[in-house]
Amino acid sequence: MDIRIKRAYEDAARSDGPRILVDRIWPRGVAKDDAEIEAWLKGLAPSTDLRKWFGHDPEKWEEFSLRYQKELKKTEAADDLKELQSIVKEHKRITLVFAARDTEHNNAAALRDFLNNGDL
Repeated sequence: MDIRIKRAYEDAARSDGPRILVDRIWPRGVAKDDAEIEAWLKGLAPSTDLRKWFGHDPEKWEEFSLRYQKELKKTEAADDLKELQSIVKEHKRITLVFAARDTEHNNAAALRDFLNNGDL
């Protein structure tokens, strides 16, 4: 399974496969028609408290990733994880879409790691 991540502000490409938005709120300034999002799985976004605590501080990255993985294993994310699992089964490649400026330290990157570790 090839899981890519891409900022919501980048143009969609045919090579993206299904594009899944994994943020709790829609990216500011991005038109829904232009985003080419197949699914918006809000339940896979980190909680507001975790997101605010992290604040995209690279020094908190490892701890954020651990806390986020714990959140993903809770029942609140179960329905969205099942939906993501069905999308993954149908396609060889998916793209997790996010709005954060930091392309290395964001929830989509942490979610990709979670999925690549076989936690789906």
